[in-house]
Amino acid sequence: MNENSNGSDNGAPDFAQTQSAASLEEQLAQARAEAADLKDRLLRALAEVENVRRRADRERGDAAKYGVTQLAKDLLEPADNLRRAVESVPEAQVKDELTRTLLTGVAATERALLAAFERHGIRRIDPKGEPFDHNLHQAIFEAERTGQPAGTIVEVLQPGYLLHDRLLRPAMVGVAKGDSAPPPRDPDGDDDRPDPPPLRTDIVV
Repeated sequence: MNENSNGSDNGAPDFAQTQSAASLEEQLAQARAEAADLKDRLLRALAEVENVRRRADRERGDAAKYGVTQLAKDLLEPADNLRRAVESVPEAQVKDELTRTLLTGVAATERALLAAFERHGIRRIDPKGEPFDHNLHQAIFEAERTGQPAGTIVEVLQPGYLLHDRLLRPAMVGVAKGDSAPPPRDPDGDDDRPDPPPLRTDIVV
């Protein structure tokens, strides 16, 4: 009886230890899973914070670069009027000194305004002689027999403007249509042959 009792007593601690070890393993696995989940959440939160920071930096940079967009658009019409005033009277036709002084002052005002534009990233587009670009130009008419390749800008009706890399206003232009193509030649090369003479019907045999 004592031996059986001792055997039973010796097996009980082993079973308890096995159960305890299994429980610890489960707890450890659960802890590892929770740690991995927390790490994943932390990484996602850090990535979201970084995205917010980058977006804020980009918006702040855009505000600094393009914050004057509306003001710049409002100043384009005065710039156009200054150019029209300068071009309204050719300098060669100016006879009196007062008019010459006035035109000189208007031209100086236009140069000062354009210099201020340049300092703030506003650039005039005056594309005469350049190929047409639908991203920068607006075609108002097509001109025939200009002697220029098709698609070349032959006249600028109104200059355009860029604010850094953004279009404030497209340039309004006239574009060469290109000369009409000559009629195709006969592949046999018989176009230049004279027509044969008409058959005579008055010959008596």
